[in-house]
Amino acid sequence: MNKTKHLDLGCGSNPRNPFSAEELYGVDIIDINNLHLNFKYVKCNLSLDPLPFDDNYFDSVSAYDLFEHILRVHIINDKTKFPFVDLMSEVYRVLKPGGQLYAVTPVYPKESAFVDPTHVNFISKNTYKYFITPHNWAKMYGFNGSFLKKRVSIENFEMEVKNFSLIKLIILKSICFVFPRRKQHIVWHFTALKDNVN
Repeated sequence: MNKTKHLDLGCGSNPRNPFSAEELYGVDIIDINNLHLNFKYVKCNLSLDPLPFDDNYFDSVSAYDLFEHILRVHIINDKTKFPFVDLMSEVYRVLKPGGQLYAVTPVYPKESAFVDPTHVNFISKNTYKYFITPHNWAKMYGFNGSFLKKRVSIENFEMEVKNFSLIKLIILKSICFVFPRRKQHIVWHFTALKDNVN
């Protein structure tokens, strides 16, 4: 039986594996010493280059605090490109049918969307509709995929990604209910809609 494979975009040296896949891959723009990694790393400029993997290769893909760093529009040799739309097409391409995308990004108009000077792509509460059925509005910009929305929510990112014990999580959620914190991130959880590949 094939092992499940997960790809973390913008992984740095500590990729995330939210679906507990058996094989973990990561891509980023930085140089990382591959000799001592417990995952498979490939250097890639996600704003300019296609993902260096075959079609239908991954069971899941994640992007934690990455999409806000991907250009929306880029002009090369008098040709207009849409790197964020292209990246979403690439994510769709490398996912298996029914594969899952999990992304966490600062949400407009919260301060976290703007505070980092390298943020160039602002995601609002409705940006996701450009990539999901029945809308797929990004097709007019070259998006060649279709996702099904499993979940879109605005969250307190710290609560979303840490592995807390059940008791600690209940206590922290109770504290946040009584003393609400600002929800600064949007979570996208999509499924790739594509025909089964033999």
